[in-house]
Amino acid sequence: MIEVGALRALRSVAALGTLARAADELGFTASAVSQQIKRLERQVGVPVLAPAGRGVVLTPAGQAIVDAAPEVFQALERCAEAAQSVAEGAPRGTLRVVAFSTAIRGLLAPAIPGLSARCPELRVEIVEQDPDEALHSVDAGTADLALAHDADGLPVPLPASLNRCLLHTDIGDVVMPRAHPLAQLDRPLRNADLIGHRWVTSPPGTVCHQWFRRLFADVPEDPDVRHWVDDFSTQLALVAAGEVLALIPRLARPPLREGLVPLPLHRPPQREVHAVWRSSADASPAIRAVLTELGAG
Repeated sequence: MIEVGALRALRSVAALGTLARAADELGFTASAVSQQIKRLERQVGVPVLAPAGRGVVLTPAGQAIVDAAPEVFQALERCAEAAQSVAEGAPRGTLRVVAFSTAIRGLLAPAIPGLSARCPELRVEIVEQDPDEALHSVDAGTADLALAHDADGLPVPLPASLNRCLLHTDIGDVVMPRAHPLAQLDRPLRNADLIGHRWVTSPPGTVCHQWFRRLFADVPEDPDVRHWVDDFSTQLALVAAGEVLALIPRLARPPLREGLVPLPLHRPPQREVHAVWRSSADASPAIRAVLTELGAG
């Protein structure tokens, strides 16, 4: 019979391309993962991996095993959920949650006190991961629940093995000193209002930088960007110095110091934040408890 650990190891190697990366994800040494793969090959009687440059690829037999693996993991998870349901559905044990940093700050952290009070036997472990990595972790079984945002307004495609629900719609505001001329306007800011001012923005490659560039997509001038900073608290410190404005998502925004104000935009950039879990874990009391506390239950 194929060992579940070996099956999980092969699936991770298939997704990540090397034994070393799979070992990091699973918390083993590369040697231990290699031994699991060798045991699997002895159990099925054929090779499941072949070398490819500095990495490895699946053989046809290995691909067939990986393709069948989700059904195995889902059946095992349903067994666990049935056992938990027999125990009156009380959320207990450990729930592994992966999420991007601002979702941890703005959604998970505020929910923890209420969750701890309602579910004292549930231990929640949180690991920061970018959305793509978080979705892989849930699909691979190394995490139970992910909080992920969409990709620049486009919903992230999910495999059939995963479910999701909308938790939050995040919106960007322009933060500035209270004495700034734009702060005196008694209406949402239009893109044309933003011309001729100095800015601090998130670095290229981030969602917030894409948001910022979109504000100036239909204006004739490039924005005057003085600083590129990823940390929003640091952005606010530069805004407080009186030199620049900043576009900051509400979910990511730390408490504003005295003298700073957020102004809404006429066409604000936004992103949707979803909770994602394995379809086979739909009945999980722990996942349902967390979703309820996050306002999605």
